[in-house]
Amino acid sequence: MSKTQASPRLAGAMRAPGWLYAVMAAGLVLVVIPFVWMLLSSFKPEAEVRAVPPTWWPETITMDNYTQLFTQLDFPRFFMNSAIVAVAVAAGNMVFCSMLGYALAKLDFPGKKAVFGVVLGTLMVPGVVTFVPLFVLTTNIGLTNTLPGMILPFLAGPFGVFLMRQFIASLPDELIQAARIDGAGELRIFFSIILPLCGPAVATLGVLTFLASWNNFLWPLVVATSEDKYTLPVALALYAVGQNATKYGLLLAGAVVVVIPVLAVFLLLQRRIMQGIAMTGIK
Repeated sequence: MSKTQASPRLAGAMRAPGWLYAVMAAGLVLVVIPFVWMLLSSFKPEAEVRAVPPTWWPETITMDNYTQLFTQLDFPRFFMNSAIVAVAVAAGNMVFCSMLGYALAKLDFPGKKAVFGVVLGTLMVPGVVTFVPLFVLTTNIGLTNTLPGMILPFLAGPFGVFLMRQFIASLPDELIQAARIDGAGELRIFFSIILPLCGPAVATLGVLTFLASWNNFLWPLVVATSEDKYTLPVALALYAVGQNATKYGLLLAGAVVVVIPVLAVFLLLQRRIMQGIAMTGIK
């Protein structure tokens, strides 16, 4: 049977039923509505945000919430702290997880299977369990209330190592063997041959770690003890208590600003993310 004959049958077999599209559309609406309401409410006056029954579209559009956000809070500093931590963590994961993934996928050394088993085992350990020993270690080396203290513990992770190992394992060994015959060392092979071929997986890992670090709340809350080291999630959470807890419009404007970088990164790299997930997920 030719491919031209099999393709319509295969396409018909893979066509999703109509009810599945309806369920997916309903789920999409449920996910999008809170974000749209948050965005629209951030442009409402405080009285309209509290109005009962609530309004959907702002009757009076105002920028007061965003003005107060940048005048009453040290928002640029919080934003810069979040950006530094998220970018550094993403860059570290892309480099270190790729190197370890290459070693586990293509190099032979004693204990290789045991190391990979440890990586798989740590995937099952909840991150909260490691907070106490990490905090003790960070305190002992004097990194409490510093940006390096928020960055260094997360420069590499078991998920990133596993993702890169799976992707690099799919690359042909002949490329590496040819490079070795030409006299290339392992570092040159990694940076000149392997890493350029890992674009989709590296982009996926970078975006996922950036998003996780940008939204991380618990670790910066534990490590940062002064306001000048707060990240955006910590600053907004601490601002939303006490006498400021009733300024809903201001808090909604802050939440919108926190979400914008995440959406921008995802929209810019969504093709790379989907490609990387697909290429690693089939292994």
